[in-house]
Amino acid sequence: MSEVSEHLIEIRDLNYSRGHRHIFKDLNVQIPRGQVTAIMGPSGTGKTTLLRLITRQLIPDSGCILVEGIDISTLNQKALYKLRRRFGMLFQNGALLTDISVFENVAFPLREHTRLPNRLIRHIVLTKLHAVGLRGAADMMPTELSGGMARRVALARAMVMDPDILIYDEPFVGLDPISMGVIVRLVRKMNDALGISSILVSHDVQEIATVADCSFLISGGKVAASGSPDELVNTRSELVRQFMHGMADGPVPFHFSAPNYAEQLLGRDAE
Repeated sequence: MSEVSEHLIEIRDLNYSRGHRHIFKDLNVQIPRGQVTAIMGPSGTGKTTLLRLITRQLIPDSGCILVEGIDISTLNQKALYKLRRRFGMLFQNGALLTDISVFENVAFPLREHTRLPNRLIRHIVLTKLHAVGLRGAADMMPTELSGGMARRVALARAMVMDPDILIYDEPFVGLDPISMGVIVRLVRKMNDALGISSILVSHDVQEIATVADCSFLISGGKVAASGSPDELVNTRSELVRQFMHGMADGPVPFHFSAPNYAEQLLGRDAE
């Protein structure tokens, strides 16, 4: 099997900064085909930024991102939009359009990107809603949904174009245990049933352990560890152990980098 066919997405020597702050330094990640890949790390390590780089909403300072062996930085606008149609995105908190119904939220990508007749759109939308258990909520408005229901509608919308790659940005945030369990099961079910590849960004260690095939822990702009969830839990790395076991004390500091406390309080830094 060739390298391209093994790895759907490859990130090579990626560097990206915001101002003087380095987000990624020579980052290397290989995302395999047909699996659920988790991107983990402490808050502020650039997990969501990495998703924006993968979909070329942002441009790296150096390095490259290959999708099916193609460097996305070389694509013109038309080719980029065509590539993006292969991605489905579940945004943080769902990001449903509040002034249209559940049905129309899911139908929105089809109406924007295809010329399918209404009858076929209806069939596709109801099929996707049925897959997430919400066909009966088709006529409801987003404001009438619980947090878990809204997240499932957003998943149906992410699937409606039959993407090759589903991206989940913090899908478990703010969910009760039952809703979280439903979303975890759907992530695994959709990946296996549809034969797609999934990228899951989260810091919820327990949920990732039940759904991910492989995980990358990012810290300090690089991959601190990678492997199966069990391999990460049993690692000897202090940084990885701190994150995986939720330890307050460890290599990841509590305080964000700041000037000397006493000098700042006394105003000496302003002199």
